Amino acid sequence: MIFVTGGTGLLGSHLLVELTRQEEKNIRAIYRNENKRNQVKALFQFYFGEEWEQFYSKIQWRKGDILDVFFLEEVIEPDCEVYHCAALVSFDRRDYTKLIKINREGTANIVNVCLSKRVKKLCHVSSTAAIGGENGEKVTEERKWKITPTTTGYAISKHMAEKEVWRGIEEGLNAVIVNPCVILGAGNWNDSSLTIFSTVQKGTRFYPPGGNATVDARDVASIMYQLMKTDISAERFLLIGNNQKFKTLIDTIAEELNKPKPTIQVQKWMVFMIKPVLDFICFVLRKRNPMTRETINSLFTTISYCNDKIKNTLNYSFIPLKESVKNAVKGKI
Repeated sequence: MIFVTGGTGLLGSHLLVELTRQEEKNIRAIYRNENKRNQVKALFQFYFGEEWEQFYSKIQWRKGDILDVFFLEEVIEPDCEVYHCAALVSFDRRDYTKLIKINREGTANIVNVCLSKRVKKLCHVSSTAAIGGENGEKVTEERKWKITPTTTGYAISKHMAEKEVWRGIEEGLNAVIVNPCVILGAGNWNDSSLTIFSTVQKGTRFYPPGGNATVDARDVASIMYQLMKTDISAERFLLIGNNQKFKTLIDTIAEELNKPKPTIQVQKWMVFMIKPVLDFICFVLRKRNPMTRETINSLFTTISYCNDKIKNTLNYSFIPLKESVKNAVKGKI
């Protein structure tokens, strides 16, 4: 038995594609939203074509929540493999309590049930945010966590979630942790990191001066599967496909979409001038302003991550950025 949380998300759905492609048959995944499950079906159609149903039918779907311990006790079976992909991603300070509850408490629930059920192995999806990093720094898995004035609530919640997994490992849990960066892949352009494709499609003349790392969802799914089939335990791995400036990422997407490349570099004073206006508009419309102090800071920060550990461990080669972008454009849902 294989059990997957977050199976309707960008990474979780690609993991289900990978598991079914690897001829795994006894797969159980949880969901909360039926529309999200329809998106997973569309993803299977994209990757498997006319044969998609025979792969998709291998998945047993159960509606539930990682905050419901009794539900987890029911659906997680002894000696199974558990992939924990579910998490809340938000950089809005008003979501801090919710972030801690879902990411830390939800992970604690998974760890506790895995321990009580004596599962075969757990693969926990953490984040580069749980490791941290400062402007101009080259980050490795050995970096010591520290809170800075720019540390987000999301980062804190993912760090706390990862600590729950380490606690489980100390109590005898066989587990491995992966720390992917910004994930790109086929899917809904209105969700998660894929919103950048919608932004570029609409056209933009501006680009931020900072940079970050990206990784293909197919790479993350493949590496997770491979790690679960090894004896590796009590280790974490940064999953980084490419380190690049935002300008390079936006230009690559613009080329694939046949859109003009941005030519004006955003300055901080521009952002801080427009933010109060957006705050007021969002207040009137009763909507949240996605431009938070944390997201603004990230636009002007460049952090690079080292992927040597996973490359050397699995002898793995990551998909190039251009190919990842091409796949995401072709697989728009």
